[in-house]
Amino acid sequence: MGERKTYGSYNDGCAAAHALDLIGDRWTMIVVRELLLGPKRFSDLQRDVMGIGPTILTRRLGELVQAGIAVKTEVDGLPGEHYELTSWGHGLERVNNELAAWAVASPSLPWDADMSPDTLVLTMRAHARPRPDLVTSPATVALRLTDSRRAAAGEYVTYLARLAPDETTIVREPSPSASTADLTATTRALKAIILGQDQYTPSTPGIITTGDPKPVQWLLAATRLS
Repeated sequence: MGERKTYGSYNDGCAAAHALDLIGDRWTMIVVRELLLGPKRFSDLQRDVMGIGPTILTRRLGELVQAGIAVKTEVDGLPGEHYELTSWGHGLERVNNELAAWAVASPSLPWDADMSPDTLVLTMRAHARPRPDLVTSPATVALRLTDSRRAAAGEYVTYLARLAPDETTIVREPSPSASTADLTATTRALKAIILGQDQYTPSTPGIITTGDPKPVQWLLAATRLS
């Protein structure tokens, strides 16, 4: 099979066309999306990007490394080689957010389909906004998500949300420090709240909270699709 021709090879100097040369192939942005919150091993990406085969994943990762969007790295305290986005590669979070904001108006958007934990948290980050009308003092929420696509595995991915009157932030955090509240949920249950399909109550199926309930309510209000 011959080498794929780029838009530039057709004398197209548009930067958007060049961007599509870099990230426009099937699966590329999905792999990028799963790296936006931090490095992952090849096996992690195979687990989180459902449907991708090992040959295609190897190819896409190689292309991202060659383009300077990702690098291979070692992570302190974790076994195995990891893939991590470069600082330039992390700029694709803005692209991912804008694509999602545009696509949410699509009449064929698969609202009932599940999301990986990182995808759901990226959605929350995209919607995150200050809520000085609600947040009266700084607080933290430890977020533990079970991937509804793999619920039988019983594994959690952990994050830490920080809330203040002037900002709302969420990061992936393997070992969240002492928090004001804990929120444990399936991605399916939390997605329904974040995208406005369901309203949160303390008895919502698939969601368990401990600690001060107010920060949990603040977090959901500050990251819900508006």
